[in-house]
Amino acid sequence: SCINKKTKKGGRVKIADHFLIRSHSIIYRGCLIGKNFSTGHHVLIREWCQIGDNVSIGSGATIEHHVKIGSNVRIHSQAFIPEYSILEKGCWLGPKVVLKNAYHPKCDFSKKCLQGPTIKKNAIIGANATLLPRVIIGENALVGAGSVVVDDVEPNTVVVGNPAKRIKPIKDLKCITGLTDIPYRIKKNK
Repeated sequence: SCINKKTKKGGRVKIADHFLIRSHSIIYRGCLIGKNFSTGHHVLIREWCQIGDNVSIGSGATIEHHVKIGSNVRIHSQAFIPEYSILEKGCWLGPKVVLKNAYHPKCDFSKKCLQGPTIKKNAIIGANATLLPRVIIGENALVGAGSVVVDDVEPNTVVVGNPAKRIKPIKDLKCITGLTDIPYRIKKNK
């Protein structure tokens, strides 16, 4: 680990083989990043983040400190991921997704109760969606574009709206282009 547990100060950034960091991207001290990592332009990754293998972060995205990102995660441009958020293996966040970690930011005790959302394996968060603090997005769930998620989302379900409501199981989604009968296959996790 590159964090001194006594002083809480981070060391060097550690990135495994095969990475591409585009111009004006900043990665703070103490981050541990897996192989095949890439960023767009102007990405900010704050200190003490843990990032798995095969992660791609789009231009203008901000990842605050103490965020855990699993392998095979895609974060699109201009997404905001606040501290103490968890993105599990294989999840996908569309452009301008915003996660929150404080219900009452001006409260005197706000810093003591920060907790971002947890996005479980293979969940998909559509463009411009907002997830409130502490919500859990279940495995293989789909949050529709522009939705505001105020409660936990069950695995394998689709939610849309403000506030987001369940509309159907993910297995009932149909491809509107007619190219396939099943646009999202439920992935079995090991």
